[in-house]
Parts: sequence; C-alpha cells; structure tokens
Amino acid sequence: MAASAKILTAEDHTLNGEWTVVSSRRGFKRRNTPRMPTLAQKLQQQQQEPWAPTDFEINFIRESKLMQKMQICMKKLEMSQFFLNLLDQIGTPELTNCFLRVLSSESKMNMVIYGIGSLETYESPRLQLSLAILLKRNVSWIGDIEVFDPVLSATETRVLEALGCTVLSINEQGRRRAQKPMMFFMPHCEAELYDNLLQANWEVQLLDCIVLVGNSFETYEQHLSEFKNSAIVDSATRILAARKFTDEFRIKTVSDDYFSAFHDSSWHFFGPVLETELQLSR
Repeated sequence: MAASAKILTAEDHTLNGEWTVVSSRRGFKRRNTPRMPTLAQKLQQQQQEPWAPTDFEINFIRESKLMQKMQICMKKLEMSQFFLNLLDQIGTPELTNCFLRVLSSESKMNMVIYGIGSLETYESPRLQLSLAILLKRNVSWIGDIEVFDPVLSATETRVLEALGCTVLSINEQGRRRAQKPMMFFMPHCEAELYDNLLQANWEVQLLDCIVLVGNSFETYEQHLSEFKNSAIVDSATRILAARKFTDEFRIKTVSDDYFSAFHDSSWHFFGPVLETELQLSR
C-alpha cells in the first residue's frame, strides 16, 4: 500500500521515560527508578500504532467495480439539492466568518476523515466520501484529504488513493493535534472518537484551529442527560464540556436519499477564550 502517515510528536520532550539517577544532599545515589510517562507521551504512544489492511490481495475487478460505484455516487450527489444547499450554507456570512476565523492567516485547511467505514459494503460511506471529495473540488480553501478506518481493505485503500486521498498507515485513534487549521470529517463516528479528538486538542489555541463535521453535540447532550453516572457519559466527557463554547450549525439532509449518511450531522466550531473554560467538572 502506497500510503503515508502523519506521526505526531508530543510537545513535552523533557520526560522521555528513560531511567534517571537522582543524587541526594548527602552525596549518595538513589536506586534508579523509571519515570511515569506523561499524558502527552501516552497519547503519542497510542497515536503511533502501525496499521495496514489485513488482506493484501490486489484485485483489479473489485477495484474497478468500487471505482464505478464511487463515480456514480459522486455524480448523483453533485447534482442533488442536498449538496447545493450545503454549498449555500457554507457561503452564508455566519459560516463564512467561522471558517475565516479558523483559517486565520492560512489559505487552506487540510481534511482528516476518521471512521469512514467499508466503502465496498455500504452506500453511506460512499456518500460520505463523495461529499468530502466534492467539497474539496468546490471549496477553494479545502486542501489535501487524509483517510483512516481500520476496516479498510486493500481494494478500498487503492481506490481511495486513486481518488486523490492519502490513507494513513498509523491508527491515530482520532488523536490528531491541530497545529494548524484542519477540518475533521467524521459523520456518524462513535462518541469516544470525538472525545479522543477533543482530548488531544484540549487547549485554547488548538481548538481554535478545528472545524468538525460530525454528529450533533447538542443531540449528544440531550441524550446523555438520560444516562447520568454511567460509562456512556464518561466516553463523552469533553463533548459535554465543549458545548458551552461550541458554535454548531445543523446540516439539513433535505431528502431521504441522504438521510442515512448525514442525519443529525453538524458543523462544529470551538471558541474557548480562556484556559479556565477548559476545566472539567468533577
């Protein structure tokens, strides 16, 4: 697989997990003790899980069939009222101002797609990928597209690359740090993946660089209020905490053709002003 990866480096370089020797005031050396890894190091280790498709078969017939399905899907979506309405929404002053705030002095933001699912098996992932590609073609400030899902086959990987996407060879578990403006395209991912993304970027400067397309945080808040003191709430700690500084704009599905792929999806922009806003309630 001709894939590339973005391997991130934790900000804290001072604690590297090596054995250290500490001298006491009386001049003797204490026994070597390992330092515990920092949270940043733990996240970095989780980010650096090598990945490759479990099947290595190159099947040109399967690739051709999938590419044909994708071309049909993109053509259908491009002519749909759903897509035209979405482009209109992106062009509204309200959303334009949000995008410009995230872009700041940059001319483009790359897109990272997590959890796309099996393109060969289901139509919804094909529609979601088609939307991402069409957005890149029609919106001048959207840059390169990177994709990851552990279920991707070798055939799906080759088709993604043929469509101009880069398939990551590292399972980041959703923990990409937004060191520059970035769009995370994550329709219908699990709450834990959104929470991983927020946890990795739980700083004012980083959150300000993120545009998230994914499940409505407002809906999460409404539903999770029914599950107090449960593991379900724990998996969405930062989703709930982020609600107070999130600007959310619903994406209208318009027709039943696109409901399964995009229902309850929103644009999310994060705007905490002070670090104190990021303190989590106990």
